[in-house]
Amino acid sequence: MHSKRILTFCGLLILALAVFSAFVIQTPESKTQYLQNDYWEGCTSILVGKKASSDGSTISTHTCDCGVCDWTFRFVPAADHKKGDVRKIYHINQYKTWPPEQGVKWERYKDDYTGLDIPQVPHTYAYIHGMFGYMNENQVALGESTIGCHRKMRNPTPSAKFDITMLTLMAMERAKTAREAIQVMGDLATTYGYGFNDSGEMLAVSDPDEVWIFEIMPVGPLWTPDSGKPGALWCAQRVPDDHVSVTPNESRIGEIDLDNKDYFMASSNAVTYAVENGYYEPDSSEPFSWKKAYSPTHGSALSTQGRRGRLWRFFNIVAPSLELGPDTESMDLPFSVKPDKKISVQDVMAITRDKYQGVLFDPTDGIKGGPFSNPNYFRGFRINNQRYNGPRCICVNNVEYTTITQCRGWLPDHIGGILWLSFGAQDTACYMPLYCGITELPESFRVGDHYVFNRDSARWASDYVDFHTQVVYSYAIEDVRNAQKKWEDMAFQNLPIVDEAAMNLYEKDPAEARQYLTDFSVNHADSVIDAWWKLGDDLLVKYNHFRIYNPKTRKVGRVQTPKWWNKAVIEQDNLKPYTPPLKKKTN
Repeated sequence: MHSKRILTFCGLLILALAVFSAFVIQTPESKTQYLQNDYWEGCTSILVGKKASSDGSTISTHTCDCGVCDWTFRFVPAADHKKGDVRKIYHINQYKTWPPEQGVKWERYKDDYTGLDIPQVPHTYAYIHGMFGYMNENQVALGESTIGCHRKMRNPTPSAKFDITMLTLMAMERAKTAREAIQVMGDLATTYGYGFNDSGEMLAVSDPDEVWIFEIMPVGPLWTPDSGKPGALWCAQRVPDDHVSVTPNESRIGEIDLDNKDYFMASSNAVTYAVENGYYEPDSSEPFSWKKAYSPTHGSALSTQGRRGRLWRFFNIVAPSLELGPDTESMDLPFSVKPDKKISVQDVMAITRDKYQGVLFDPTDGIKGGPFSNPNYFRGFRINNQRYNGPRCICVNNVEYTTITQCRGWLPDHIGGILWLSFGAQDTACYMPLYCGITELPESFRVGDHYVFNRDSARWASDYVDFHTQVVYSYAIEDVRNAQKKWEDMAFQNLPIVDEAAMNLYEKDPAEARQYLTDFSVNHADSVIDAWWKLGDDLLVKYNHFRIYNPKTRKVGRVQTPKWWNKAVIEQDNLKPYTPPLKKKTN
């Protein structure tokens, strides 16, 4: 009895601490500060409707911008289940990892069992996942971006059985369409509670026909299943087929029309929760706005010195004719836009590599990028209690990987779905196509850790190239771009051939077609990884000792610093020109 009382007391203490942390007193200004600052460094998700893409596919992305997270990928096969089987639910922390000798993340996550078993469905679909579920065999695809919410909405207590990673895995297992995926995640979250590891989150949810922005929030630490109220609130808005959109750690859904079921889906408490908690006054003249109620953010690209600039930058790239100024408040920028020209997968790849090159907030402008115009140097700093922001680019060098999901409705699902994957920083990595019909992934995708160098890991091959590029960036990046062009062009040239061959096999034997797609995807990825290890070796040799070694000619050149840099050094250090000594006259 004594031990039970101790356990009860400890449980109540944990709950009390969670409630206190969620309800910490805040002024409106402190709420804004929290919402603005916590997620500046998070992930970016781009969405492209089927009539906005150059080939009729839907496209979505996820830049997994973390710097400490697990980067490994898994393939989960389809499975049939018996009547009465259950699905165990686990808490999966986005950021937690273990030393390799203790087991990688996808071996250890089952240590965090929530205690919840839910009825299993008769059949679960095959899918590919990394930090989240990304694409299943039905061409249902996801991308993610953390958006935050009011602090008192957080629910870090055990009453919240689902966090965002677990929800995405359930969507992959159970959904045949984007709408089904949204409903699966929404129903599970409202029934069993959402939060624990996560707060406000956004998912890009797509299939060959539609692309949606799905946003979900917890409902506070006092929620219990016995309350009779939903354990989460969520809303989803469809991106028009001829539009594109982006979520850069900011809530994007504004005014909603729940009667328009073609474009909106939501939980039953989507509006009432805001009224009950004072986030919206129904008697006011203002229409209800989801983002203003639950995840308001303030500032523009200009006012934040580029820290909150990704939203403006994306629209500036895809629809310059709109002339959206960098001083436009992010909350006032449109949900989606029609691009000036149709967008290809290659265009999306280029956008994921964008670092404001040649435009406002360029991190290499002036001396910020150093003598070799390195866009990764200037991240901002604080001096004499003054903050100087560096721009937050779409492409950052702390990204674990980037996914580009492409859903093509004119092909059978196993052939139509492609997950383009690059490991590490996009500007120095290479995108590799993985058909959603594959039955296995390269072994090198399954291993690796930030703290232990591993030549068996695909991610370390990318990091190896990235590391050797940073030293003389303006020189080495050209070598990298040449390698990217070679291998990515090769993939795009091969895809129509692979599509046709797979279709011919599929009509005779779908299993044989899937094996063919697996062989192509794995072999191409293995070739890219081998090429990137060699590229890293080549960069080390070529730019060793700040020289330029040419193995073919066996000649050595010099890495030259630019004139403006030399002049800046003269001015900064007050250098004096060298004057050779006068020669002594000899008789």
